[in-house]
Amino acid sequence: MARGFRNQRHMARGHEGDKESSWVSYTDLMSTLLVIFALVLMVTIYNTQSAYEEKEAAINEKNEMIEQVVGVKSEIIQELIKAFKDSDLAMEVDPQTGAIRFSGGVFFDSNSSNVSATGEKYLKQFIPQYINILLSDRFRGEISQIIVEGHTDTKGGYLYNLQLSQDRALSVTQEIFQPGFPNFKHKEELKSVITANGRSYSIPVLKINGAIDANKSRRVEFKFRLKDDQLLDQLHGLGEPDGN
Repeated sequence: MARGFRNQRHMARGHEGDKESSWVSYTDLMSTLLVIFALVLMVTIYNTQSAYEEKEAAINEKNEMIEQVVGVKSEIIQELIKAFKDSDLAMEVDPQTGAIRFSGGVFFDSNSSNVSATGEKYLKQFIPQYINILLSDRFRGEISQIIVEGHTDTKGGYLYNLQLSQDRALSVTQEIFQPGFPNFKHKEELKSVITANGRSYSIPVLKINGAIDANKSRRVEFKFRLKDDQLLDQLHGLGEPDGN
């Protein structure tokens, strides 16, 4: 009987040992899972933080580049305003874009693409100063295009005026390079960046009452583009989601 009791106690201890062993194994498993979870969480947090930092760095870099481009453009505009503020030429400098517009009728008579005598006189005064600023040592590396842009009034059809505006822009450009035109600094460099465009009557000049000013619409504008101007076109997208 005593031997049977001892056997029962031994069996009970065996069951308790099995339970203890199972509990230890379960605890080890849970500890391992917790460690794995912690590692996965740390990796996820690290990757998320790295991705955020990379995106933030890219945005900061883009902002810095845009600020640089805006700064250069603003500097050019200020130089143009300063150079021509006391000029007796019938022209104005757009403080936002730097585009220079001469009063309507200065360069051309109605339905004509021949540069007038007044237009020739104005070009001889204007071009040397204008080009000396844009192609100066300070800005030459920033300029991608200097644009001579022709515009018409709304008389006649669109295609007729498109041809007329292109002819006017080309006539002004040709005048600049005529043998009789005064020589000016950067004249040869100008050939690599100047272009002539016609816009028909797509951008008319309006009067205060909203009516089209035919005389002022019949004009030529001088514009410039920077090599990094495409960054300015992305300004509106900086605060928008990437869409992925």
